[in-house]
Amino acid sequence: MKILCWNVNGIRAVERKGELQNLIAKHAPTILLMQETKGKKEQLSKYLTENESYHQYYHSAEKAGYSGTSIWFQKNDDYQIEQFKTGMLPHHEKDTEGRVARIDFSYHQQKYSVLGIYFPNGGKSEEAFEGKLVFYQQFLEYVNEIQLREQRQCIWAGDVNCAHNEIDLARPKDNQNNIGFLPVERAWLDQVIEENWVDVFREKYPEEVIYSWWNMQTRARERNVGWRIDYFFLYRDFFQKQKFKIAYHNEQIGSDHCPVSLEFDLEK
Repeated sequence: MKILCWNVNGIRAVERKGELQNLIAKHAPTILLMQETKGKKEQLSKYLTENESYHQYYHSAEKAGYSGTSIWFQKNDDYQIEQFKTGMLPHHEKDTEGRVARIDFSYHQQKYSVLGIYFPNGGKSEEAFEGKLVFYQQFLEYVNEIQLREQRQCIWAGDVNCAHNEIDLARPKDNQNNIGFLPVERAWLDQVIEENWVDVFREKYPEEVIYSWWNMQTRARERNVGWRIDYFFLYRDFFQKQKFKIAYHNEQIGSDHCPVSLEFDLEK
């Protein structure tokens, strides 16, 4: 199985540029998770809604041109899709911003839940930042419940909007007082790991420097002055059972983020 996660920063734009088509042709992901789709389903083309190769699910924000998530699942009889869910009720009020998309499926007797999330940025106001921290805590409760109470193998990925440690951004000293690298945000990622969730890339490559987001206004990508804020997380026991390949595809253009891929063999 290959899961590809990409903050597209506008799905209609990456389709129009041909970059989404290029990505799929190159990687042929089993599951494609997208964030910041920025469009309602009725605004999208047939390629984005009636694709011959994928089941396509969308969770759009109520606000036009804002946020939104999507999951595409390759059409394959080996997988039994159970349901597509949005939000994280009852842990959080209705997800009007289209931030949490979840697909439940089974392969043989093993049940899986894959989530694509666009976490809040929190930079608009003090209230927005407090809301980000609440979202963080409620989301951790939610995935813990999926993994431990529902007893599903949970895989979650997306734009977390936080660089965990100094290695995860190009200029940590310049950003130590900026949202996205504040101690309270980084402490939440510490908590995630303490509660047995594994940041797959950092666990496998503890000293490798790579980024997934660049400020386009300052042409930071050309200078590789970036942040690693897009992640894949797995529960530790699952991580220890399997061999995983993970990669950041910096060569992929079309968005201010690059895609991240995770490959592994499903358990039979």
